[in-house]
Amino acid sequence: MSQQVINFYRFATLEPGSLPELRDRFSRLGHSLQLKGTVLLASEGVNGSLWGSESALQTMLNELELVPGLAPLQAQGCAATAPAFRHFKVRLKNEIVSLGRPDVLPQQGVGVYVPPAQWNGLVDDPDTVLIDTRNAYEVRVGHFPGAIHPHSTSFREFPTWTHKALKPYLQDHPKRRFALFCTGGIRCEKATAFLLREGFEQVYHLQGGILNYLRQIPITESRWSGECFVFDQRVSLNHKLQCGSHALCHGCRMPLSRQDTELPSYVEGVSCRYCIALHSNSDRQRFAERQRQLLLARGRDSPSDG
Repeated sequence: MSQQVINFYRFATLEPGSLPELRDRFSRLGHSLQLKGTVLLASEGVNGSLWGSESALQTMLNELELVPGLAPLQAQGCAATAPAFRHFKVRLKNEIVSLGRPDVLPQQGVGVYVPPAQWNGLVDDPDTVLIDTRNAYEVRVGHFPGAIHPHSTSFREFPTWTHKALKPYLQDHPKRRFALFCTGGIRCEKATAFLLREGFEQVYHLQGGILNYLRQIPITESRWSGECFVFDQRVSLNHKLQCGSHALCHGCRMPLSRQDTELPSYVEGVSCRYCIALHSNSDRQRFAERQRQLLLARGRDSPSDG
């Protein structure tokens, strides 16, 4: 039976009082289906990333779409033989993607969806400002050339960057259109809702995000450069949506290129060039012991040669 990772979301208005019951219901279902990953529920909708068998994942999606307001989900998947997550959990949150602006309600209006087949034409237009709504460490792994981004460590920084950088730019370039993108579509969709609320016009976003673009656009026609960072144990995906070449530093959670892992600062599970100066010797000793225990656990889980 084929196994997949699916990412899905939908902005919708859910009654806050119904959320605990939904959490408990889908927690029981996910465990019974032997899924791994996370489902986030909030009064603004649902957001999830899950790994499991294709049939189990479809069952979960079908049940979620029975909740009033959650159909149809924005969902996409790709093959993944190894578990991409360690556990399964359903969590209640204030937001399904944290912008820190509860007044921004995407279910009441977002920018124009742009299918991947139309994306190249939009971003090739010199009147389009291409905006990457992801974090700086994600941009280092891969990007659309020419895009600007907030150099952020959190999506919550997007409103401040808009006021400090994007609004002044708009005053000097009033006729420009704005094309936003992110990994799976949820951050850029919410960002367009924020920009519309702030008075921006001609706001567009890549439907399904980078992952949908890589799925639909041939490499020979692609504008994408590098790999795409993902928030699971695969770390990054190449243009074929296969595991990429990046590793993850378990000391600071930064994605690392092959060149990064060849530096003296890199010790697996302990440190890398981004965090070598941030932790004390006692921290590194603790990380080293954690890594030792992890390797022992992996050895116990591996089949013997006998």
